[in-house]
Amino acid sequence: MFIVDSHCHVAQSWFEPIEVLLFEMDSNGVEKAVLIQLNGAFDNSYLFECAERYPGRFAIVAMVDVSRPDALETLLHCHEEGAVGVRLWPPWRSSGSDPLAIWKKASDLGLVVSCLGELDDFASDEFNGLVAQLPDLTIVVEHLAEVGQACEEPPYINYKKALELASYPNTYIKIPGLGEINSRPPVLNRAFGFDSTPPVIEMALDAFGPDRSMWGSDFPPSAGREGYRNTLLGIVEHPALANVDDREWVMGRTAQKVFKFD
Repeated sequence: MFIVDSHCHVAQSWFEPIEVLLFEMDSNGVEKAVLIQLNGAFDNSYLFECAERYPGRFAIVAMVDVSRPDALETLLHCHEEGAVGVRLWPPWRSSGSDPLAIWKKASDLGLVVSCLGELDDFASDEFNGLVAQLPDLTIVVEHLAEVGQACEEPPYINYKKALELASYPNTYIKIPGLGEINSRPPVLNRAFGFDSTPPVIEMALDAFGPDRSMWGSDFPPSAGREGYRNTLLGIVEHPALANVDDREWVMGRTAQKVFKFD
């Protein structure tokens, strides 16, 4: 099975350098990964350096400070440097006469927007309307729309609202490791597993389909939850992906297509 990790972070400070990620990837049969810039970091030079040092293994999703007057020029420069996407929060708007200028520029450049945010952001009518206005812009919802961080419980009203974004064919969703949607057991048994897992992965797959869903480890924060290998195995072995074709889409083919890997 061809595996692509759609959500990794690397840095020379704060998180881990590229060599640590490569060790995890090579140890677990992960062929390629998408390097997602850290929230709040706008110097993307290390990500481009990593992609140059290891050609073909990484795709870059940069971040741009949209509050700056030169944000559109910076986004163009990132594209010219080789970025395939830009990371934006749903509420982010450009300064100037057109609040959606940064989103439209991403669309014009053929970039993917990887969206981080809170569940309320993804469930909002405002974001739904934004997506409706940009049918040619590929938008990827990160972290299952943050349903885990929100700790939303049945009947998952806001999460269901966020999943309505699937009605737009240009939208996709990232499925993280089970540690993002489960509390860590108080007693850690030898065998990995959680006592119970809410049906939020099944709900996402029902809404988006496997061919618009992709696994992302959230390396290295995932190390503090279940560890890199278990972020992968928890999804590979998930009952919702018992169908081999569905599993191959989620574990690699979707991200390979969206992030333009050869």
